[in-house]
Amino acid sequence: MEPNSLPTEVILTHPHQSLGSVQLDWTPQPGNYLDLEGKTYAVLERRHRYQLKAGRYRLLYIALYVQSAKQPTEKSLVKGHWVIGDANCRYNAHSEIIRCAVNPDGPCKSCRLYEL
Repeated sequence: MEPNSLPTEVILTHPHQSLGSVQLDWTPQPGNYLDLEGKTYAVLERRHRYQLKAGRYRLLYIALYVQSAKQPTEKSLVKGHWVIGDANCRYNAHSEIIRCAVNPDGPCKSCRLYEL
């Protein structure tokens, strides 16, 4: 294992199955996208697994819960984090995972309920 890599198990949420273990050199957060074996996945949740050894806990591996997704083409920067879609729209969820309730697949500009 490389010194800066994290052993990471990637788990598909539906249907629930392991996609395998990978070594990552970055710490994925919920809302990030992960490319694995030619497919793109949205990270929904991250869990840490620790091991108690010699009276100390050490990070053993990370479990990422993902769903199949395509990277959004519309993004807005809001208070230091990226959200999907046009954050100026009244119905935008201000989320890295879902655009809005009325048009979750987008795009924002062609939505009939798009409001500033």
